[in-house]
Amino acid sequence: MLLHEFRPGRLLAGATGLTVATLFAGDAAGAWNTPGYVVVPLLCGGLGLAALATWIAYSLRRRSARAASTENSDAPASTSGSQAMR
Repeated sequence: MLLHEFRPGRLLAGATGLTVATLFAGDAAGAWNTPGYVVVPLLCGGLGLAALATWIAYSLRRRSARAASTENSDAPASTSGSQAMR
């Protein structure tokens, strides 16, 4: 049961944030040394990929909604037939 639609851009943005947070946490704990210039391209690249994924998902949802609306363009069934007389 799907409660909401899948948003891949939010997934990528969250994964990017977690990656940057993990890099800083490892650097703060002394596990490794993360240069500061590594974080900016990683963050910009991840958010750029998230924006691209959001744009693609939006265009696909829009295209499928447009196709669904043209499929149901027939006239609605009439209710003034024999059931209205009863």
